[in-house]
Amino acid sequence: MRKVWDVLSFRQRLLLPIAAMIVSALISGAVALLVFSPDQFEYENEQEAGSARAVANALNAALKASRNPEETLDAFGTNLGNAEAVGYLRAGTAAPTRAARSQGGRVPAWFVSNLAIPDLAKSYPVDIGAAPVGAIVFTPDLSADIWEKWMGFLAIVSTGSLPMLFAAFGTHLVAGRTIRPMEQLGTGLARMREGDYDAVIPLTGPPEIRESCREAKQLAATLKQLSRDNRDLLRKLVSLQDEERRRIARELHDEMGPLLFAIRANATALSESASEPSAPSQRLAEVAEALQQANKRILQGLSPLYLEELGLSGSLDALLRDARTRAPNLRIRSNIGRNLDGLDGLLSQTTYRVMQEGVTNVLRHANASHMEVSALIDGENLGIEVADDGPLLPDLKFGRGLTGMSERVRALDGKLELSRENGRTTVRCSLPIHPATLDRS
Repeated sequence: MRKVWDVLSFRQRLLLPIAAMIVSALISGAVALLVFSPDQFEYENEQEAGSARAVANALNAALKASRNPEETLDAFGTNLGNAEAVGYLRAGTAAPTRAARSQGGRVPAWFVSNLAIPDLAKSYPVDIGAAPVGAIVFTPDLSADIWEKWMGFLAIVSTGSLPMLFAAFGTHLVAGRTIRPMEQLGTGLARMREGDYDAVIPLTGPPEIRESCREAKQLAATLKQLSRDNRDLLRKLVSLQDEERRRIARELHDEMGPLLFAIRANATALSESASEPSAPSQRLAEVAEALQQANKRILQGLSPLYLEELGLSGSLDALLRDARTRAPNLRIRSNIGRNLDGLDGLLSQTTYRVMQEGVTNVLRHANASHMEVSALIDGENLGIEVADDGPLLPDLKFGRGLTGMSERVRALDGKLELSRENGRTTVRCSLPIHPATLDRS
């Protein structure tokens, strides 16, 4: 019962007790008719039944005193006429039956069939001497009584149910006017949960609900300010991280680059100056070259050195060329917009890093044969997608790299999603392009 109550709506909970009272009124009216109607039928017809008994007694007395009882009996039958309830029945004649009529069809048959109508027919014997010659019978017509019971039933139902029906209708209206502001409040809170803090929450309804709506609007304003501050903080943090990466990249480029070049040059010179090439010198040159390549990849991961020189579209092309070199068996199809170079530095860096992280994940983990990438501006949004046909991984969730990208994207009011559709794993990113993010230089 508790589970049923828990799933009922607010309006249903209000109307349920009223419906129970209406049903109780109907049941109580039916029970009252079933319990009291037999006694009422007998009481209302008792006087006519007594009249029939008195007629029988008087007839028997007249027949005893009459010199010609047969003639007296015939004269009595003629004078009695066609009485509705009281009649004379000769011996050997079947007793008449009178069905309970429904007052010209105005009383429903189901009502008549459910009434507990007692057998009110009476028979009083008439004798001439010791021989029975007939009987005075009483067969009442209950149509008027049934009509009276029907009117009483309607009175009970109307007096018990109509006020409750009006109360239910009023409750329905009041509940509707109360629930609507609550629904609007719930809708506003749901939109706030999704990050829409400008949702309109009207101040309507009872004072308690209006106060809750007012508090919700104040909460929305506070959350909006906190979200704005959080995004600003994330932007600053991302900018600081990028600046720190660029600083480290410059130091690696300026410090490690010349040293690695010198090691490789000296190893090559040492190998060439020897009369016979030695294995250690050749190995040293190979290790120096490998270190240079590793340093180049680290620099590219820390900060794309040519992003400012080549622009975003050119840097993405270079990223894909490197991917083709590292995975020659991977078929790559790209769609890079040529209008990406007008974006500001932070948005360009984020776009490049999202693409870089997606491509790197495919090369390292996807074991795919096809990869499709795109970076296009559509109206006021920049869409980035990296899709591959590799097998489904056991856990389809963000790794450490995509989690970091998600924070960068969130700092720019964007969305980053990872999904599996039609046998393809897709990293999809959407970044809003505000006027402030366009490079006006």
